[in-house]
Amino acid sequence: MTGRSRTRLDRVRASVGIAQLALQQVQDDLNADDVDARELAAILRELQEDVDVPGGLFPMLAQVVSTAARRAEQIEPDRDGDASCPLHEAAALITDNAGQRLNWAARSLDPQGDVE
Repeated sequence: MTGRSRTRLDRVRASVGIAQLALQQVQDDLNADDVDARELAAILRELQEDVDVPGGLFPMLAQVVSTAARRAEQIEPDRDGDASCPLHEAAALITDNAGQRLNWAARSLDPQGDVE
């Protein structure tokens, strides 16, 4: 691994560490005794569709995985899709499957929250 690659990997590790700390805070907030259905629904909506940061957490994670898939397409041997196809599928699962399920759960907890 080259020095540049090591630096890049170090940045990725640091960024993932920061994301983990932030997600730990979200988990701590979810564990609070006073979280009610409406607040839980709002938190779920934030994970899927953050109004302050375009896209939300799940769409952004899917975008990162899609970017990795496109890069894999360029560098995988024989361009056979052994690496890129599972990555594209994972990105789709994040948005189409997990993201949609978050929306369903939020809507179930607080149907009126969709109209805000």
